[in-house]
Amino acid sequence: MDDFITQIRKHVLERMDLSREMTDQEIENLIGEETSQVLQGSSVSIAERMQLEQRVFNSLRKLDALQELIDDPMVSEIMVNGPEHIFYEKEGQVYPWNQRFASEEKMQDVIQQIVGRHNRVVNMSNPIVDTRLEDGSRVNIVLSPISLDGSTITIRKFPEKPLDMRRLIEKGALTEDAAEFLCMLVRARYNLLVSGGTSSGKTTFLNALSQYIPEDERVITIEDSAELQIQGVHNLVRLETRNANMEGVMPVTIRDLIRTSLRMRPDRIIIGECRGAEAFDMLQALNTGHDGGLSTAHGNSSRDILSRLEMMVLMGMDLPIAAIRQQIASGIDVIVHLGRLPDKSRRVLEISELCGIKDGEICLEPLYRLQGADGDWHLEKTGQLRNLKKLKMTGISMEKGETHGLSHISS
Repeated sequence: MDDFITQIRKHVLERMDLSREMTDQEIENLIGEETSQVLQGSSVSIAERMQLEQRVFNSLRKLDALQELIDDPMVSEIMVNGPEHIFYEKEGQVYPWNQRFASEEKMQDVIQQIVGRHNRVVNMSNPIVDTRLEDGSRVNIVLSPISLDGSTITIRKFPEKPLDMRRLIEKGALTEDAAEFLCMLVRARYNLLVSGGTSSGKTTFLNALSQYIPEDERVITIEDSAELQIQGVHNLVRLETRNANMEGVMPVTIRDLIRTSLRMRPDRIIIGECRGAEAFDMLQALNTGHDGGLSTAHGNSSRDILSRLEMMVLMGMDLPIAAIRQQIASGIDVIVHLGRLPDKSRRVLEISELCGIKDGEICLEPLYRLQGADGDWHLEKTGQLRNLKKLKMTGISMEKGETHGLSHISS
């Protein structure tokens, strides 16, 4: 099969009119003609021929060996370890892919095609880059020889239609009671931080929380690579960082975007992920009247993420630990911690409230916590929200049935 693809592709390239931009239909016609010639006398079925033609077309116009995986809505992650070793994740399980790139050079062509679409640059001077596909899928690329066994591509796919809170409840990620509680917090403009490990569902959960933002608010999103799918907000501004390049273009960082967003009359600022010094600017924004903020960060637990925030602030500002903790405790109201269980399911592990400082430490009060074992898991309410000020200011009561229509999670 691979030999046929190589022959057909070579003949099509020889016949292509490089003096103009050929349409997809013209390319498909050429592929059909050359396939008929190459397959003369062979015992290839109609289904195999169609697959051959599609793979040749993907190698010329799309992302070659990756295109079928990208088009499969059930595939959630694609991992390329050099041109010959491709893996994908489907329904929580990882499988090897039966296709490969013809060569490292062909893989490099695909890499340049991916990064070029979003004004990114990857080369020997800048061998690591984060970008995205047209559908919003997150892409990380590391070139050889930094990656010793060939260049790597890692693609995190997101569903075409983002999961809403109803679907997360149906999947068992959290209970309806916890979802209703988070709905009230978002509506009342509490500042929420979603934490968790890699592939724990932080971005998906942040998208789901956004469905509770009132549609008349002005929302600014800030990301390294735009991948958030904010739902139901009309007055939406999406900002994305920019890398420096060899032509003298200056970088635009998360920190730059946070600072400029404060001058854009935001009702809410959503930061896709905090990884470094931008944590200081985020806390500054949350502590200067910009309530209702949402963000994500990597962490092993609700307590662990507080230590990580301290370290991130120290990357950008030399402040006493006591001052940093005060900023964290007053800027962030609630932490939602996510994780993946042994059965590969993604769940809310804990919802915790930050309750000020005591004896120099940030007080963390668990409100919901995942209980159980061996597949019998349930999110149990373990505490009551102490800071009710924002709920009262927006007229929302904690009593069941007094949430002004918020007690029903819409489907």
